[in-house]
Amino acid sequence: MQYLSLEPAFPVQESSRFHRRNLVSTRLCVRASLPDNGNGVKVEYTPWLIVGLGNPGTKYHGTRHNVGFEMIDKIAQAEGVLMNTIQSKALIGIGCIGEVPILLAKPQAYMNFSGESVGPLAAHYKIPLRHILLIYDEMNLPNGILRVQPKGGHGHHNGVKSVMDHLDGCREFPRLCIGIGNPPGTMDMKAFLLQKFSPIEQEQIDASLEQGS
Repeated sequence: MQYLSLEPAFPVQESSRFHRRNLVSTRLCVRASLPDNGNGVKVEYTPWLIVGLGNPGTKYHGTRHNVGFEMIDKIAQAEGVLMNTIQSKALIGIGCIGEVPILLAKPQAYMNFSGESVGPLAAHYKIPLRHILLIYDEMNLPNGILRVQPKGGHGHHNGVKSVMDHLDGCREFPRLCIGIGNPPGTMDMKAFLLQKFSPIEQEQIDASLEQGS
């Protein structure tokens, strides 16, 4: 069993809860049930912070650089998580996948400043590095191809670089890369990233979002 609740702002002792302090007079919490593992011991689940990278605003909706946002929207829809709260310059949603508490986030400070959201959210909710899943576009992969890595560098991706900078340079966090292909010919890279997909490419991306979710 899991549920959302709004509670008065007082100290919370349970380590299995997300909590938010000093924002409003109530605190949004998620509790996950703690089932017996068969040995009489209750199992506690460490929360996950799942972050999609992109640029805010309708101008950038559907562009190659925003597939991270699209994956978050897909996960939120599939798991019934409402993305309806602003915290640490990010649009967030709190819920559960099965018994595991999750915090979905879409930084709103533009791609190159994504770390300004990820760093504070990870610190506030005490999320360990291994439970920060970063989702972003990858030009070194064919369009629609997914790649999961347990850790890595930023690969000249400014959004990932910003996240690493705000995690004290650490790189030991998992990431889900979504291939968007390379710019054709001599096309400017920035123009390519801010371009929308062709109908065929969009079909490939839609399939990858379904698979990734």
